[in-house]
Amino acid sequence: MSENGKISVFLLDDHEVVRRGVHDLLSFEDDIEVVGEAGTAADALVRIPAVRPDVAILDVRLPDGSGVEVCREIRARDDSVKCLMLTSYADDEALFDAIMAGASGYVLKAIRGTELLSAVRDVAAGKSLLDPVATARVLERLRNGGAKPDDKFDGLTDQERRILDLIGEGLTNRAIGERLHLAEKTIKNYVSSLLSKLGMERRSQAAAYVARRQGQAQGQAQSQARSQVEQQRH
Repeated sequence: MSENGKISVFLLDDHEVVRRGVHDLLSFEDDIEVVGEAGTAADALVRIPAVRPDVAILDVRLPDGSGVEVCREIRARDDSVKCLMLTSYADDEALFDAIMAGASGYVLKAIRGTELLSAVRDVAAGKSLLDPVATARVLERLRNGGAKPDDKFDGLTDQERRILDLIGEGLTNRAIGERLHLAEKTIKNYVSSLLSKLGMERRSQAAAYVARRQGQAQGQAQSQARSQVEQQRH
């Protein structure tokens, strides 16, 4: 807590109206103070370390990244900062990412004001607000090497998968075209198609998606290798 005994809170949300609403809600409480705000991931990564809040309320979806990425980076620098993820959507993938990033809580924007205040206080006190049932599903995924059905990826053509892998390597459309002997315009059309199928808007999201899939595959391979070793021992 801050020197005045209050819970210091930082707000990250790209919607100003939402930030103002949460700011006003928190400011009315005698034991809570808002010490900073940001509308982008980039700004948050600069401002949060400077003010070192007790709790950072982070919007999951941002124009230049994700609140989960901010959580992961901030927790890596200073694990005393507790992160409370705030989102409009509830899904296992976002929860999985939040848990892996070190978040202490995950709540929907539809939450009542009194419930959000309780969540902030609980997180500041070191409690976890992660749903036990959902957390159990995440732990089961970890035991299985992080694997899960990926219907969106399954919907890609072989050519789109090849191009996706090359995006993951950081290649431009021109470089991908040279690698596959296709026109740059043709590659651009493929990229637009695969981004649409994956529900993404930017190449950076696709690159992060590739990295995550590769990490999951590596984790699964390691898990299988350990399992084989154990079987050989017995």
